[in-house]
Amino acid sequence: MSKRDVFEYALLRVVPRVERGECFNAGVLVYCRAKSFVAARTHLDESKLRALDPNADVVGVRAALRAVEGVCGGGDAAGQAAGDDAGRRFRWLIAPRSTVVQPGAVHSGLTADPEAEVERLLDLLVR
Repeated sequence: MSKRDVFEYALLRVVPRVERGECFNAGVLVYCRAKSFVAARTHLDESKLRALDPNADVVGVRAALRAVEGVCGGGDAAGQAAGDDAGRRFRWLIAPRSTVVQPGAVHSGLTADPEAEVERLLDLLVR
């Protein structure tokens, strides 16, 4: 059996009209300290978005989701977080905020492959 490491994850929720509190899952963030790994994968269901807000800014929501993926990836796409380690980037991304794209609660588990875990969770909880 391969070594399994602790990982943490949070869902990314789209809240088209913050004042109403309605939301749906549009991505997942995964962090594994042992592997210095952080990643986000997103999937925007436009029909859900339009059902909650027919006038929603689809382009803006997609840009916000891509920005989260960029911060996870580091480098130039991470902006001011470019020099931060994986853990700092994850903690920054899971900080509560009142915007259209919001992080959910943090959960944990064990995995031998954090990259595969991102895809598994996206399929299970988002798609």
